[in-house]
Amino acid sequence: MGRAFEYRRASKEKRWDKMSKLFPRLGKAITLAAKEGGPDPDMNGKLRTAIQNAKAQNMPKDNIESAIKRASAKDAETFVEVNYEGKGPHGVLVFVECATDNTTRTVANVKSYFNKAGGSLVPTGSLEYMFSRKAVVEFEMPEDVDVEELELELIDAGLEEIEVDEKNGFAYADYTHFGSLTQAFEEKGIPVIKANLKRIPNSPIDFSEEQLVDIEKMLDKIEDDDDIQAVFTNIN
Repeated sequence: MGRAFEYRRASKEKRWDKMSKLFPRLGKAITLAAKEGGPDPDMNGKLRTAIQNAKAQNMPKDNIESAIKRASAKDAETFVEVNYEGKGPHGVLVFVECATDNTTRTVANVKSYFNKAGGSLVPTGSLEYMFSRKAVVEFEMPEDVDVEELELELIDAGLEEIEVDEKNGFAYADYTHFGSLTQAFEEKGIPVIKANLKRIPNSPIDFSEEQLVDIEKMLDKIEDDDDIQAVFTNIN
């Protein structure tokens, strides 16, 4: 498929790996989930998933427990979830999801990353139609389970599509079915590796290797910011 394809794939894998292994971000997701639905993962599906994702990245148990406790601490920081949208080098579209205790600081930082790369933020909502927000569940595909049968069984849980590679499967649904889809996997006893809400580009674009170098420089700056939880682009 060529060097450009391999570069894009490696770049995207590097970004996701970099994002998912940062324990402070995983901890923040756990704290937000615990604040929203309570500290008991058995009664809080969002928290259960956040813990599961953290464990998938080998986050220590003590870190996970501390993140849950922070949600109910009297002096706990108050985080809010905010999104920013922008156009970066060579017209790449970028959707940035944040969790911050200071939106003034966060928007100033994000704006500077775009500006320094020759891009700019766009009004909130401008890129919503360019991405589809999906629930994505990565799971261990049991050898004794037929993919087509599994698809039929998960339709009632909102499943839209399943992809299977050599080892694992990926289930996709509209973001509104995140809870029902993850619960369906639990009920079936199929091990879930991680589950996330992702923004998938409706019209992904191919960029040259030279263009990708410029784009990656900006994305690296954005993802190094402690307030950033996830970054999505329209890179193919």
